[in-house]
Amino acid sequence: MNPSPIGIFDSGIGGLTVARAVYERLPHESTVYFGDTARVPYGPKSPETVRRYSLEILEWLLDQGVKAVVVACNTSTAHALDTLQEQSPVPVIGVIEPGARAAVGASARGSIGVIGTAGTIASNAYARAIHRARDVALVEQKACPLFVPLVEEGWFEHPAAELIAREYLEPLRQAEVDTLVLGCTHYPLLKPLLQRIMGVEVRLIDSGEETAAAVEQALREESLAAPVGAVASHRFAVSDDEARFRQVGARFIGERLGRAEVVPLD
Repeated sequence: MNPSPIGIFDSGIGGLTVARAVYERLPHESTVYFGDTARVPYGPKSPETVRRYSLEILEWLLDQGVKAVVVACNTSTAHALDTLQEQSPVPVIGVIEPGARAAVGASARGSIGVIGTAGTIASNAYARAIHRARDVALVEQKACPLFVPLVEEGWFEHPAAELIAREYLEPLRQAEVDTLVLGCTHYPLLKPLLQRIMGVEVRLIDSGEETAAAVEQALREESLAAPVGAVASHRFAVSDDEARFRQVGARFIGERLGRAEVVPLD
């Protein structure tokens, strides 16, 4: 048994959907969340820059005494997970592999769509992970960069959001995918809209939920789970603009989001 917190980080606010999934699945586990709000977005940045930023955040989280680290950012997972795992003394879990495994398990025909940021889609990380689990799967990918600002604006059902979503998703509808991976942590907040456009027969895969299950398994395998009955605490830190983080973050996890400390990283 280990009462130390789990570290969770993201390029900004979206990783709070993963944090929420962890809270719900592991209610006795404490967490420390870091959002790199000074340097968001990671999607358009080079792999080298993303790796450097991710290593800086890993170092800060380790200084907080975390027992495991969740890379809640799809772009960081795509570009930096291997490096983080090599350099970390504690388990590091990314969001791509769990989401890919769940998509393969859910797909009846092996026709899988993936939506994400430009960086995540360009990395081809989801396609590689899906093909490792099912080498004959057909993977259709689409970058949807405008979804992030729509979510942060709270425009989940706005006519503009529907217009943009229909444009983005049309190639996936034409490809007749039967499963769609939401490959960005912001996208679960658009689930009702995306489901309506894709149709009820298409299974939507929330990588956050699958990652929380992977975290639970890792803690169990490493004997790192918190004692049963432990009272969880949740800390939040950002690299800039704490007020906006609280304002927008409340849409992601509600009243759980209290004050966030500001930790500049350079």
